[in-house]
Amino acid sequence: MLTIDDFEPVSLDDRACFLEQYRLFPPVHSDNTFTNIVCWNHYAHYRFAKVRDSLVICSTIDGKVRFRAPIGPDDPALLDDLFSLAKSESPDGAFFILDPVSRERIASRYPTLALNPVRDLYEYVYRSADLADLPGKGYLTIRRHISRFHRNCSNEVEAITPENMEEVRVFVNRWCNWKDCENDPLLAGEREAVLFALAHFRELELQGLAVRVEGEVAAMTVFEQMNHDTGLVHFEKGLPDCEGIYKAINQETARRLRDACTFINRESDMGVPGLREAKSRYHPDHMVEVHAIAVGDL
Repeated sequence: MLTIDDFEPVSLDDRACFLEQYRLFPPVHSDNTFTNIVCWNHYAHYRFAKVRDSLVICSTIDGKVRFRAPIGPDDPALLDDLFSLAKSESPDGAFFILDPVSRERIASRYPTLALNPVRDLYEYVYRSADLADLPGKGYLTIRRHISRFHRNCSNEVEAITPENMEEVRVFVNRWCNWKDCENDPLLAGEREAVLFALAHFRELELQGLAVRVEGEVAAMTVFEQMNHDTGLVHFEKGLPDCEGIYKAINQETARRLRDACTFINRESDMGVPGLREAKSRYHPDHMVEVHAIAVGDL
């Protein structure tokens, strides 16, 4: 029987274990990537257990434990054990399903169980060629904003490297001061996640870009190859001084990913109306859906 004592805290040293699992069962939602887990570990206090051929992940946010569907082959006994554990450790919480394969397995094994969509956590996946080329009338306004940015703001785009890493860190702190991160726990947590990613950039095999305006870093992005056909943009930040800078760095990222990735996952909108509108404006190819189970119904 699976118990909470079978779970151990996630650390950077566990990367090889996660990547080995992901070679067999590639993630499709960013919350299951090792980069997201380890970078947000200070906030979500992740733990994991290796059970037979599966990886099981849980988080603890504000004292509430949350479990996820196992990452691995179909294992009905493990699923039953995990549901029992969720009921005992998180009786008022939700059990999250982050991929369609797990959703189908659970729906088949528990046909009367309600699988509740969590729209705020749906992730937007685009065709990389669309984001790189911005073709047709549907992207006309975005192309105009980018043109205005290049006309009004003298800029250069460069890869994030050890040589400019400190300048990127300084930029992140400038961005956080502008956003008043100290008074927003989620933004403060994001700042720590970005800085962790930059501190372990090479170990996590991340890529990134910085946009300089008048010589100073004014925007940055961090991304990686998520699975065989999808790139994942983890962080994208820009200062408000130059209109269109977010659209410009979005396009530059896509141009660098398009040869390796058919798709680009740009994560969720977290239920923020303005962000939802902005992400929808880029015409996603599809969404990675998230469903939750009310633990009390198990």
